[in-house]
Parts: sequence; C-alpha cells; structure tokens
Amino acid sequence: MKIALLGYGKMGRMVEQAAARSSIDVVCVIDPFAGSRGSLPDADVCVDFSQPDAVLSNIALAAGEGRPIVVGTTGWYERLDEAKRIVEEGGIGLVYGSNFSVGVNLMFKIACYSAELFRRFSSYDPFIEEAHHKFKKDAPSGTAFFLKRIVDDAYGRATPTASTRAGYMPGSHTLGFDSEVDSLTISHTARNREGFAEGALLAAQWIRNKQGFHEFSSIIDEIEK
Repeated sequence: MKIALLGYGKMGRMVEQAAARSSIDVVCVIDPFAGSRGSLPDADVCVDFSQPDAVLSNIALAAGEGRPIVVGTTGWYERLDEAKRIVEEGGIGLVYGSNFSVGVNLMFKIACYSAELFRRFSSYDPFIEEAHHKFKKDAPSGTAFFLKRIVDDAYGRATPTASTRAGYMPGSHTLGFDSEVDSLTISHTARNREGFAEGALLAAQWIRNKQGFHEFSSIIDEIEK
C-alpha cells in the first residue's frame, strides 16, 4: 500500500515510521510548514494529521483525486456534516476517529456497557477526566468528547468533564462512577503515540477499497469478528 501524509508534524512523522515497519510506502507529504514532496495521485490512501482548520480542505483535496482518507486530526467535529457531503459527492471513503488507539476504542465499548449498568442506580454520578501535554490545542480532547457522548446518551444529561494541559503527557482518559460509599474508574493511558499511528494505518488498509463515511469504531467491530 502507498499513502500520502497530509500534515507532517509529530503524528505525521510517527505514521511515517510505523509505515516503514509495516512495508507501507509514503509516496507523498503535503504540509505548508514542513514542506511537501511526492505526488498525491500516486497514493492509495491519504492520512491526515494536520490542524482542525485544514481538515475540510484536505478531505476535498483527497476527494478531488478520488483517494480515500483517514482523518486523525481532532477538534473539527462541528463540521462533520460538511465533511460527509464532500465524501459523498466525491465518491470516496473516509475513516475518522477521536482516537486511533485500539485500547481506547475498546474502552468506548466498555464505557457503553458500564454507563447502561450504572444509570440504573441513582446513587452513582458519572464523571470524565482527561490530561494531555501542554501543546494539545483542543480541550476537552476528541476522545473525552466521544466518551461524554456515550455517557450523556445513557444518562440523558450532561456528564461533568475536566481537562488538564500540562507538561509532556501523551494522554490519559478516565471514566468514573462515584457514590457516597464507593467509586469505580476505568482508565486508559497512552505510553507513546505509536498506538495512534498503527491504528491509523489499520484504518488506511481497511478503507482502501471502500466508500462512505466511517468511524474508527466500525473497524474495531470487524476486528472483533
């Protein structure tokens, strides 16, 4: 498989390193700051780790070349409907996700089950906490946003969510259910960014010959089968 990197920051470089380990060729890089090389039409799939305000134009770029795209950038989800329209009009495939870690996506499934259980007991209140390095721009994170959506849907109300931006933490997320007598927490901590990069490549392989608008969780469902 051949891929084009749209965005060549820390995550773009991490994807490039993971691709080399998996015998996947990076044939194009497009980045207004780091410089560009190669030709996008030579790629089978585009992988976007750019900036929130660049996502829609990158999706349009991929659609114009008839190439499917994996979007790992977060902080743009208020424009999902626009992105879906571009994908449908272009006849391409897109996979997006708040987090491409397999562990986090399994946490989402645990969160669904846990929220449905705990909502039956009014003595337990749900909460979400997340922490990332000081350079991360969006808060709460896309992962926390997705967790919140899961729990909000189960409880029918907003779930308190707290964010920390400090130091150099790769990222941690905790979903908790607290009562007067006890507390249960479910946590995920990223040790590095390699898991995100490997998940993005898994998504690229999955979407290569597909069309439509997909969340990464749909890939996890297929892996489980």
